[in-house]
Amino acid sequence: MTLEVHSPRVYTSQGVPISVVGTAQVKINGSSEEMLGYAAEQFGGKPVDQILNICLETMEGHQRAIMGNMSVEEIYRDRKTFSKKVFEVASVDLHNMGIAVISYTLKDVRDEVGYLASLGQARTAQVKRDALIGEAEAKKESTIAEALAEEQRMESKLVNDTEIARSKRDFELKKAIYDTEVNTAKAEAEMAYSLQAAKVQAKIKEEEMQVKVVERMQNIAIQEQEIMRREKELDSKVRKPAEAEKYRLEKIAEAERQKVVLEAEAEAEATALRGEAEAYAIEVKAKAEAEQMAKKADAWKEYKEAALVDMMLKVLPKVAAEVAGPLSETNKITMVATGDGPIGASRVTNEVLDIMGSLPDTVKKMTGVDITTRMARA
Repeated sequence: MTLEVHSPRVYTSQGVPISVVGTAQVKINGSSEEMLGYAAEQFGGKPVDQILNICLETMEGHQRAIMGNMSVEEIYRDRKTFSKKVFEVASVDLHNMGIAVISYTLKDVRDEVGYLASLGQARTAQVKRDALIGEAEAKKESTIAEALAEEQRMESKLVNDTEIARSKRDFELKKAIYDTEVNTAKAEAEMAYSLQAAKVQAKIKEEEMQVKVVERMQNIAIQEQEIMRREKELDSKVRKPAEAEKYRLEKIAEAERQKVVLEAEAEAEATALRGEAEAYAIEVKAKAEAEQMAKKADAWKEYKEAALVDMMLKVLPKVAAEVAGPLSETNKITMVATGDGPIGASRVTNEVLDIMGSLPDTVKKMTGVDITTRMARA
């Protein structure tokens, strides 16, 4: 949609009334649904003429506002700035209504007081004046330029000569520096060669020393292995056999000693077991006879204590014979003593007597008759 915006007799910032005609191109902003929503909200149900009138009044109001903030000279001479300001301000306002301003241009500027004509006349006189001044300035500048050119030519010549002399001097200095660097590098190279040769010689000597050290270490290792071999040979031929013989003799002696002790212990244990077995047999036999006697006493009821004593005295020799019987059949007796009490044959006699001495107590427990007391009374 094309709008022709007229703003008649608007006072500028200087108070000069002018009339301005601008042309604007606007359209419904369909770039997004949001913009279409704004447009529908503002113009929904309104005819096109009314929509154009709203847009025209909005543009005209912003155009008048920009005219009031600028001078006649600014509007007339800088139409682009004026158009840009009107476009920017109007675009923001119309954007909120869903309208997009495509373009705006200042079409015409007029005034009814002759201000613009006066500006033209003044400008014409100014141009003529500027032309005369420019011609004089041009001649003056031409003369000055010629003098400056000559001066610059002479200055350039001097500068060139100076630069030539400086370049020559720099060349000589650089050549001297290069020569110095070359000689230094050559000397350093020669020194580096000598130093490298010395390092190589030192490395060779170091390697030779390392070889000697390795050879010496190998000789030492060989000697150590020989020593170890001789030690092993000594161990296998002298020490080991000697230790083995010593161990054998010790074991033989230990075995003999152990054999004697074990034989003595076995014999003693056998004798003790035989004695205990015989004593137990006698004790059992005595118990059996006592039970028999008790039964006889119960049967007879008139059997007296003297008869029992007489009977026991008859039995005691048999008991002693039974106790001494195993000893009479023994070929060899090995006595193991702790050092306390009698030793030898008397110890055997004492053990037999101890067994016999325990018989009265056994009889007393079995029959209730104290044989020792009765014999003492007799």
